[in-house]
Amino acid sequence: MIKPISLMPGSKIAIISPSSGLPYLFPEIYELGLKNLSEVLGFEIVEMPTSRMSSDELYNNPQLRASDINDCFKDESIKGMITSIGGYESIRILPYLDTEAILNHPKFIMGFSDATTFLSYLNQLGLVTFYGPSVMAGLAQIRSLPYEFTEHLKSMLLSNQSPYRYFPYDKWTNGYKDWSDRETLGECQEFHENKKGWAFLQGASVVQGYLWGGCIEVLEFMKSTVYWPSEAFWKDRILFFETSEEKPSPMEVGSMLRNYGMQGIFSQINGIILGRAKDYSDEEKLNLNEIVLSVVKDEFSADHVPIIVDFDFGHTDPKLILPLGGKVELNPETKEITLMDNPFEALQ
Repeated sequence: MIKPISLMPGSKIAIISPSSGLPYLFPEIYELGLKNLSEVLGFEIVEMPTSRMSSDELYNNPQLRASDINDCFKDESIKGMITSIGGYESIRILPYLDTEAILNHPKFIMGFSDATTFLSYLNQLGLVTFYGPSVMAGLAQIRSLPYEFTEHLKSMLLSNQSPYRYFPYDKWTNGYKDWSDRETLGECQEFHENKKGWAFLQGASVVQGYLWGGCIEVLEFMKSTVYWPSEAFWKDRILFFETSEEKPSPMEVGSMLRNYGMQGIFSQINGIILGRAKDYSDEEKLNLNEIVLSVVKDEFSADHVPIIVDFDFGHTDPKLILPLGGKVELNPETKEITLMDNPFEALQ
């Protein structure tokens, strides 16, 4: 894996909008996220040219969105990038990415949801990328979220702690209050107690592997394209999937997973991590778990593959950061999930 250089307080972080123009529509929540990045994490913020463009401008100019990413990697003063928000068609920027420049100047890049496209693609090429909060969805809400979230951000992004053990958050929420209401700006919807944490549906042995995944619906956009992994890529991977606010049904998620089985992927991977399904009822979550087990274990005889559900990442808050390409260990007996190596290259 090609690791990005380590970050530190004062590092210059660029903001990119590779998917949609929500900063244009909701500038106040966007600016709150920038403020938190500066005041809480100590980063110096650089807004790239497309960061505040309207959704129409961004949609009509995928090459401009890619140019922002290319320019960030080429600019020696910039140490990393964070997306402003997600969207639905960032796959259109992939042909315009300067992958040679990107791999020759490895840097931190983080987002989630629609960012799955370029995060997963660049990781296939060897770069460690980061599936985590965006400016408007997660970082703007720092002060309304449990303090453990801030501690997690600092540990993952600034401390170079290794190994790093993940812990479930004590409470979680499905979303945020109205971004157009100044009185509740940056606040979250109702919190729920996380009494059970995440759960292992199956798995008996300790396994290690390399993380890869993202939003399961966005990954569907990539199948059968040149940006989908080769057959050899899947060996020793630990896949992570989460669902978006579009809320695919448990049966739809099962159909998506079935495709991975038909590709022979379940016979090569070492584990599966599923994020907390957004807006699912308890009954729907139980149904999802049953369908996942039915597909992986019963249909494709992959009863050896550990499966973790309700992990705190993706379209839930507070979020845990998962580095694509990071080596993790899954321990079904102790229910522990540990990032085994530092996803950053140590400063010289």
